[in-house]
Amino acid sequence: MELNGQALTLEQIAAVAIGEEHVAISPLARPRIAASRKVIEQIVTRDTVVYGVNTGFGKLSDVRVPQDELRQLQLNLVRSHACGIGQPLSEPEVRAMMLL
Repeated sequence: MELNGQALTLEQIAAVAIGEEHVAISPLARPRIAASRKVIEQIVTRDTVVYGVNTGFGKLSDVRVPQDELRQLQLNLVRSHACGIGQPLSEPEVRAMMLL
């Protein structure tokens, strides 16, 4: 299955979740991905305040993050979402979430 930015069906999500489908990014989606990255790079270059790009999150949304710490901010965001409590999720659950 190629991800192209269009809607996914429940059947497609289920097939990926149980390992019946492999996933790749469509070549048609790559220019849109590059354009999105360019927007973020322009925000950073122009020093435009954008929540979560160069500010803290939640109660820290009014705290500006210095430009030399933006990479660390994004890494910390990924790390904060990578931890949790409770029982580990099953492989199909994780595969479905990664797809979405």
